[in-house]
Amino acid sequence: MPRWLLRPFAFLLACTPAQAQKVEPVSEKPLRPEDRTHWAFQPPKHPPVPTVRDAAWIRTPVDAFILARLEAAGLRPSAPAEKLALLRRAYLDLVGLPPPPEEQDAFLADSSPAAFEKVVDRLLTSPHYGERWAQHWLDVARFAESNGYEADGDRPHAWRYRD
Repeated sequence: MPRWLLRPFAFLLACTPAQAQKVEPVSEKPLRPEDRTHWAFQPPKHPPVPTVRDAAWIRTPVDAFILARLEAAGLRPSAPAEKLALLRRAYLDLVGLPPPPEEQDAFLADSSPAAFEKVVDRLLTSPHYGERWAQHWLDVARFAESNGYEADGDRPHAWRYRD
């Protein structure tokens, strides 16, 4: 087995007295000057904001970069989404459910420029946001209430981790 595969386990092996003497120290390759030219070793820089033809569309400097690429491809930005569409997108993306009617009415009645920002902040602090995204992490961790393909045996205490 290659030694690089064992590097993450070196600490565990060193914790057991019998194995402590068998673990060899891990040595790193020294960096060469040409290695330092890799982008990860370069300090971050603020690129110049591109100039665009339709400057009225820009709200933030990031918009200028997006619009410059669109203009270079001969494309135009889409029309701004309606308020209700923005609300539905935020709800479906962040909590996985459409907004309740009372939320829709409150959002449509709020004419402040920060109305959408307030909704997004509220959704990000909602427990429903955590519930929605925990589903993906449980999938990555391969959580299930049965062993699946392995004779499909139940895990009777899995509910403790799900709930």
